[in-house]
Amino acid sequence: MTVQETGPLTTEAGAPVADNQNSQTAGPGGPVLIQDQSLLEKLAHFNRERIPERVVHARGAGAYGTFTLTRDVSQWTRAAFLSEVGKQTETFLRFSTVAGNLGSADAVRDPRGFALKFYTEDGNYDLVGNNTPVFFIKDAIKFPDFIHTQKRDPYTGSQEADNVWDFWGLSPESTHQVTWLFGDRGIPASFRNMNGYGSHTYQWNNAAGEVFWVKYHFKTDQGIKNLTTAEANQLSGMDPDSHQRDLRESIERGEFPSWTVQVQVMPAADAAGYRFNPFDLTKVWPHADYPPIEIGRLELNRNPENIFAEVEQSIFSPAHFVPGVGPSPDKMLQGRLFAYGDAHRYRVGINADHLPVNRPHATVARTNSRDGYLYDGRHKGAKNYEPNSFGGPQQTNVPLWQPLPVTGTDAASEAPTHAEDNDFVQAGNLYRSLSEDEKERLVDNLAQFIAKVSRDDIAERAVNNFRQADPDYGKRLEAAVQALRG
Repeated sequence: MTVQETGPLTTEAGAPVADNQNSQTAGPGGPVLIQDQSLLEKLAHFNRERIPERVVHARGAGAYGTFTLTRDVSQWTRAAFLSEVGKQTETFLRFSTVAGNLGSADAVRDPRGFALKFYTEDGNYDLVGNNTPVFFIKDAIKFPDFIHTQKRDPYTGSQEADNVWDFWGLSPESTHQVTWLFGDRGIPASFRNMNGYGSHTYQWNNAAGEVFWVKYHFKTDQGIKNLTTAEANQLSGMDPDSHQRDLRESIERGEFPSWTVQVQVMPAADAAGYRFNPFDLTKVWPHADYPPIEIGRLELNRNPENIFAEVEQSIFSPAHFVPGVGPSPDKMLQGRLFAYGDAHRYRVGINADHLPVNRPHATVARTNSRDGYLYDGRHKGAKNYEPNSFGGPQQTNVPLWQPLPVTGTDAASEAPTHAEDNDFVQAGNLYRSLSEDEKERLVDNLAQFIAKVSRDDIAERAVNNFRQADPDYGKRLEAAVQALRG
């Protein structure tokens, strides 16, 4: 806990407050006076204490920590923070649910955001992922439509099963992620007891200019633990803040949660001929093809001092790269490169990067951006253009990542098709990998939700996607839904 400041209570301008219990009135029983600046200032500030919540990932908790590199990865990347075994980098990790609003419960069936900021000597690197290695869709142009189905219906004001299953049924690429979501790992017991994934494919490039595609995995050292639907429903009602409280209290006890960090590495030349599109966010790279390689350890060891300043106002953008790391042609990632930064400029403000939790910690940001809401004047009288002859910062002429050759026409188009591209294969593989008990719980979880839709055609279309993933999967689900719908 931070030591409380001592001395007299003051206004925002620093003037001492004589009476904080009684407002000024015209006589003991008269109306309140507009000259009571302390009262007006308090009420005006109180009215503005909230900023727009995140459209997605609104409900979150975070902590500071340390990433320690345990393996030499210089053969794949020239990133400075990955340059030496034993090197440590300060981090900030924000966990979140996706669909719920700021006041929703933690223990719900929903993907969990896993947004990690590395405060490197070359600037901040943000890795914005989830607790699942895949996602519901593969193109960012569908993202607003998808999220609209998860949020409150414009007429009823509630989440509607019709909307959810209508969209998923008409978007067969969602079948893999939906199978993840309604399985046992759909409701983690805590933030500490779940894995994290970069989910997208990213570029690593080494000092020789060679390009590699990578996927990040963060495997919990606390072990995977999950909640059943019944357990989650009870916990949500009794303690809506369960996951946030668990994270904070574990760090306060000195039980620092940690994750073993792994990467899958694909030489760039493999991508074009790989059996499915390696940049498709709805698919994983089988470990038999590209085994995970352990490269480090992430530990969380310090709680924020102020949730609003450091968790609510924290910003993460997948466009925040450092030398040696870059984007891939993943169409979901490409959309997020714009959308995340744009969301933060709207929600927190154009100078959000100046806030302590967001600004670089291991270097200094040198830009020519000036002014705007809450600009603090840090540049003083320095010139605000480049090039200049007054000693201002200059471009390096060294790109952060390697350029990729492109061909074709500028048109709305699907990603290139690979030999085994299919929306259902990996969902079926996941289903067949489950134990009999896990299959029963998965089918029951899905059936309970599908049974709520109002139209038979929506239910039938939803079930058919799972039938195409695996005949037994569809047969069981069809029977369970019919039993519930009568």
